[in-house]
Amino acid sequence: MGQASVIVVGNEKGGAGKSTIAIHIATALLHGGAKVAVLDLDLRQQTLGRFFANRRAWLAANGAEAPMPVEHAISSAGDALAKAPDAEQLARFEAAFAEVAGEADFVLIDTPGSDTAISRAAHGLADLIVTPMNDSFVDFDMLGQVDPVTLELKRHSLYSETVWNSRKERATRTGKQIDWVVLRNRLAPTEARNRKRLDERVTALSRKVGFRVGPGLRDRVIYRELFPFGLTVADLSPAIRPVAMSLQHVAARQELRALMSALGFTGLDESERMAAE
Repeated sequence: MGQASVIVVGNEKGGAGKSTIAIHIATALLHGGAKVAVLDLDLRQQTLGRFFANRRAWLAANGAEAPMPVEHAISSAGDALAKAPDAEQLARFEAAFAEVAGEADFVLIDTPGSDTAISRAAHGLADLIVTPMNDSFVDFDMLGQVDPVTLELKRHSLYSETVWNSRKERATRTGKQIDWVVLRNRLAPTEARNRKRLDERVTALSRKVGFRVGPGLRDRVIYRELFPFGLTVADLSPAIRPVAMSLQHVAARQELRALMSALGFTGLDESERMAAE
């Protein structure tokens, strides 16, 4: 097996849906036949880790089968490690990454909603950075600051600079480029003037900073409803159906398919191609 392709889900603003996006990318890749390793760097929340713990427990209790990732806990006591010095956190992360990178086609890393040493280190290892952004200027501020009168872009945000620096360092070190995709997440169901203004600013910033824009996931009940079982809409089948099926599930599957396509994953063959690059 060659070097794993590294996907980092990052955004320094909390509440943007990073872990939800990470969970769905991981399960979609698993169902595509890829071997996926997951690392949860959100040492306090541990949402990604809890999801797969729920998954393991539900599958065992119900005699069901679904693909599982390669897991490596950075620490058995994440909250304690969150308070540890940066050097200790980095050492734990580097050891965990080295262990799983040779075992998988993809390493998916979920990062905290804040600027930390291990988050910056993870961004520097990325082949693909995925940044979910809610449909508001509050979240756009994470990418760039706008003039309060004209709504024109004034300057890049600290997070944009973090990604920019990671890209420069990666290009210098390996000659490879980091792909950056911003996902318009939790879009409001109706069109509005605010949406149009935001679309214009995101598009303008994407040209200046160099990211692609893709569709995220709407704020659907089904995504939250399946979390306690450790499942996503990618898992649902006649054998795995812990909740009543509805048209919402069909729409959610279509959203996930569009999201994966925007990231460059259109199926098993595409996943294998990207992992081999």
